[in-house]
Amino acid sequence: MSSFPLERESGGGGGASSNSTWTHLFRKVREEWNRFSMGDHFEKGQHALLNEGEENEMEIFGYRTQSCRKTLCLAGSIFSFGILPLVFYWKPAWHVWANCIPCSLQEADVVLLRTTDEFQTYSRKKVMWICLSALNSAFRLSPDNPFITDEESIINRAVRKPDLKVRCIKVQKIRYVWDNLEGHFQKIGCLEDCLSSAKIHLKFGSGLTTEEQEIRRLICGPNTIDVEITPIWKLLIKEVLNPFYVFQLFSVCLWFSEDYKEYAFAIIIMSIISIALTVYDLREQSVKLHRLVEAHNNITVSICGKNAGVQELESRFLVPGDLLILMGSKVHMPCDAILIDGSCVVNEGMLTGESIPVTKTPLPKMDGSVPWKTQSEGEYKRHVLFCGTEVIQAKGACSSTVKAVVLQTGFNTAKGDLVRSILYPKPMNFKLYRDAIRFLLCLVGTATIGMIYTLCIYVLSGETPGEVVKKALDVITIAVPPALPAALTTGIMYAQRRLKKRGIFCISPQRINVCGQLNLVCFDKTGTLTRDGLDLWGVVPCDGKGFQEVHRFTSGKTLPWGPLCAAMTSCHSLILLDGTIQGDPLDLKMFEATTWEMVASGDDFRLKGVPGCAMVVKPCGTSSQAPVEGLAILHQFPFSSALQRMTVIVQEMGGDQLVFMKGAPERVASFCQPETVPTSFVSELQIYTTQGFRVIGLAYKKLEMDHHISALMRDQVESDLIFLGLLILENRLKEETKPVLEELISARIRTVMITGDNLQTAITVARKSGMVSESQKVILIEANETTGSSSASISWKLLEEKKHIAYRNQDNYINIREEISDNSKEGSYHFALNGKSFQVISQHFSSLLPKILMNGTIFARMSPGQKSSLVEEFQKLDYFVGMCGDGANDCGALKMAHVGVSLSEQEASVASPFTSKTPNIECVPHLIKEGRAALVTSFCMFKYMALYSMIQYVGVLLLYWETNNLSNYQFLFQDLAITTIIGVTMNLNGAYPKLVPFRPAGRLISPPLLLSVILNILLSLAMHTVGFILVQRQPWYSMGLHSACTVQNDTISKLTISPTAPVKNGTNGVFTSFENTTIWFLGTINCIIVALVFSKGKPFRQPTYKNYIFVLVLVVQLSVCLFILFADIPELYRCLDLLCTPVLWRVYIIIMLSSNFIVSLVVEEAIIENRALWMIIKRCFGYQSKSQYRIWQRALANDPSWPPVNQTSYSDMPECGRGVSYSNPVFESNEDHL
Repeated sequence: MSSFPLERESGGGGGASSNSTWTHLFRKVREEWNRFSMGDHFEKGQHALLNEGEENEMEIFGYRTQSCRKTLCLAGSIFSFGILPLVFYWKPAWHVWANCIPCSLQEADVVLLRTTDEFQTYSRKKVMWICLSALNSAFRLSPDNPFITDEESIINRAVRKPDLKVRCIKVQKIRYVWDNLEGHFQKIGCLEDCLSSAKIHLKFGSGLTTEEQEIRRLICGPNTIDVEITPIWKLLIKEVLNPFYVFQLFSVCLWFSEDYKEYAFAIIIMSIISIALTVYDLREQSVKLHRLVEAHNNITVSICGKNAGVQELESRFLVPGDLLILMGSKVHMPCDAILIDGSCVVNEGMLTGESIPVTKTPLPKMDGSVPWKTQSEGEYKRHVLFCGTEVIQAKGACSSTVKAVVLQTGFNTAKGDLVRSILYPKPMNFKLYRDAIRFLLCLVGTATIGMIYTLCIYVLSGETPGEVVKKALDVITIAVPPALPAALTTGIMYAQRRLKKRGIFCISPQRINVCGQLNLVCFDKTGTLTRDGLDLWGVVPCDGKGFQEVHRFTSGKTLPWGPLCAAMTSCHSLILLDGTIQGDPLDLKMFEATTWEMVASGDDFRLKGVPGCAMVVKPCGTSSQAPVEGLAILHQFPFSSALQRMTVIVQEMGGDQLVFMKGAPERVASFCQPETVPTSFVSELQIYTTQGFRVIGLAYKKLEMDHHISALMRDQVESDLIFLGLLILENRLKEETKPVLEELISARIRTVMITGDNLQTAITVARKSGMVSESQKVILIEANETTGSSSASISWKLLEEKKHIAYRNQDNYINIREEISDNSKEGSYHFALNGKSFQVISQHFSSLLPKILMNGTIFARMSPGQKSSLVEEFQKLDYFVGMCGDGANDCGALKMAHVGVSLSEQEASVASPFTSKTPNIECVPHLIKEGRAALVTSFCMFKYMALYSMIQYVGVLLLYWETNNLSNYQFLFQDLAITTIIGVTMNLNGAYPKLVPFRPAGRLISPPLLLSVILNILLSLAMHTVGFILVQRQPWYSMGLHSACTVQNDTISKLTISPTAPVKNGTNGVFTSFENTTIWFLGTINCIIVALVFSKGKPFRQPTYKNYIFVLVLVVQLSVCLFILFADIPELYRCLDLLCTPVLWRVYIIIMLSSNFIVSLVVEEAIIENRALWMIIKRCFGYQSKSQYRIWQRALANDPSWPPVNQTSYSDMPECGRGVSYSNPVFESNEDHL
């Protein structure tokens, strides 16, 4: 769990600080309570953290099984008729506490795991033993010697001596072994992070011995991502043991005992259909996932063993440390591996969502003990071949083979982690579901009161104990409707079906409701807001004195030969595959503009000093003016988002070796000799970025020939470069972008841009797309890291867009203003900053971070990790955050957000709950509309099911007063013919086509909703009570039944009735009476009325009258009820156990129902749904939202010094303290990006 210091700056937000303090205290109290409840006066070594600091961090507790406790639990299971094992199944912690006693983890045979998130989910695991005795005879293992040559390996510390055993547990498909030295469980199946690059080359560069392979194979387990197809019987048992179905089973058994067979059978049929559909869906998902990973486990690979040479074996036998030999092309990686020799071109579409080839370079052999992941600048991932990716091309250095050391196997790999995220998804924390539990508990409490009332009435009336128990239990099934979960699920199913029709697919249906609460949406820029393809607009050459005229490629003229042309032909990561040039679209456009061609190095080139493994680019016929025969690309330092550049070493045919760099202009310029960068560099760059162009910087230098290329480090190559110029590419907005953003902004949903592109380009795109309107100002925030004696600083500059007629027809640039006008308050300004500034602010100005995020709209040059961090920071401000990206660098942010929408159909879309087939952001408003409709539908169903159960509850308790009850057919008519059909059709309303500027209530237990339910319950109670009392005071009540009705009924006239002694009728065990008839008609028709009143239309759903099926159902149901009321058909009355009443009394029933309908409708429309009224009430009572972002909005609105403009602050100033001033107990996650 994240924790934050409580200090805060003195100004502007005392409320937020106080709230944070109380939140912190609440957390501490909860932790202490959890410890107390678990008996957490822990024995020494009983408690530890598993995966500390990681996304899947858990607490682990040691327990030892005790025979006497186990025997008692077994006896309890038998005597409770299986109820105790069922409880233990639902509550694994109770099972452990009942069967075991606490002990140290070293002695434990059972461990209890508890997640450290807010859900505190428990799971139970048995400690298993791995015996190495089988290998002892084959390899003569000695307890005195290390089993693995790598003495630092966890394997050496895990083997218990002298019996050669290893203790282990398996949690979420990952194996953990007990470290005897450190005294804790540690993950196995991967190389240690502490290894340096030199050790990796030294220890694993020549492969493992057969003995080491066998030991690692036994302890680490097979290299398989094994997703078994779950047997149907297992799925069935798991579904049936759901508490909901257990309650239904209890209800059905009770109904059968009361001869209420019809509805019992109906519930059984509905449950079977529901279970069958769920099991089918789960089975299909299981089969789909199994097929997705099936091929991974059946790959034949070549490995090099120490003293054993190259041999082929199945990939499932691979272990961490094995030396892989990669040959040929189209090789699917069966594990994660570190490339140590040669280079590879890889398709990482499975991980990133983009099928763009990525070049992987070998891990350099560097001296020192620094861990290999941190030793080199930039991302370590450029040396790693990830599991599930495809090696398109493998090239050895100087004709040698391509070698890679196995880094991780099985579920520890990148693909394994992806599969585990599907198998064990992050639990949803939405207040609606917690409120639903509380709501059901309220109904259970109400049922308990009814049970006590029933026991008193029937015990005093002298009923048999069996009947008394039945009647009391019956109250539970009436007050807590068994059909409630099913009714709620149908609404989400309908919404999912509507989304599917729009090409939006969902793998987490429960998140549809969360979509209805989104109030901030983050967008990636390239490929999301703008088009995927880039058009090459031109280049701006530089000659040292300044920039020259723009060379436009649309003119048809080829670029003259020179270093700039050479850079465009060679500084890229393109590859030649099956005669086709493939690679990044930007690189492809740049290379095509030169009209050169790419060929593989052959014998004729080798004669000219070009290595055989090099890629060669050469001029074709149309560009033969070039004085060189071609350029050979000798070595690449590939592009990475973190470094924002790429570099290549090339050789002219028979000439010099050159270095070319391409990347972000500011980054490239920082590696150049200052005198080669024009003084107008910044203004020239702004000219193009302010127009929304994508700008790339180019630089070069001649390389001294006295170094071997493979021995050169990147920092040696990337120095003292000569600046060549700017490459200008056009990236246009998608047509749908501006209308969608305008729709979201008009609905008061914040829009934020998170991009890896240039800041000025991002600002221009934000303005063009409408994310920042013309009247709003942009304040640029620049933060710099601590340097020497200077502490970290943060500066604020107001950017003003001015029209400016300049040379070469550029029409605007960005100017710095001196002050900000008064109308800049209240959201008329936006902050823009880059990833570097965001990082510095997070570290040194954390107390300013929430203030900046309140108006932060443009975040540029953001790395994938920073994107995830930004989403999390927004969540801590209590925003419901959506993230929409094309899947390339957005996987982490998509997983982190409450709602992630991927515009990519690659396998990477599994990181996102939603995937859109249409590659534009039109899906976002559709999702929000459907989410709002689904959320309102859920509330409608809750209210309706609560009222339906309370109507029956009130009616039955009134009849119990006369020791009377409704008959089975009366119950059946209400339950099946009325409520079930309404529950299915009431949810059919589609989403309203317009987004309104406010959200539906996100909580079930909110004043308007509670008031609505309580008032309607009171209205129903009043109507039933009035009807119950009035019918007893009618003059015909004490007369014979035949005189109470104008139509004589021979069957009924045989009966006589008195108010004190009703006569039992038929075999149903119920009493036919005037009270029964009145209560049943009032209750049945009231259920129809409530459905109409509670069925909401605008502003979140389509109007009720457009739900034609629902309207037809209500009309038919009301017509049938009125027909039964006025029909006077003796056979029908006898079937339903009704009595004939005078027509005037029936009119009275209609008047009571009409009055109830009018009052209920007026209350609902004039009070409950009157948003203006509730706003007035809030103001009168001084209610203010407790959401963190609302608290900060109020604090900043009253702060005259905010926003600061043209100021610079330093981290050592007292007002720039490091205290983080907010936290969010509702949603916290440490989930890392992929």
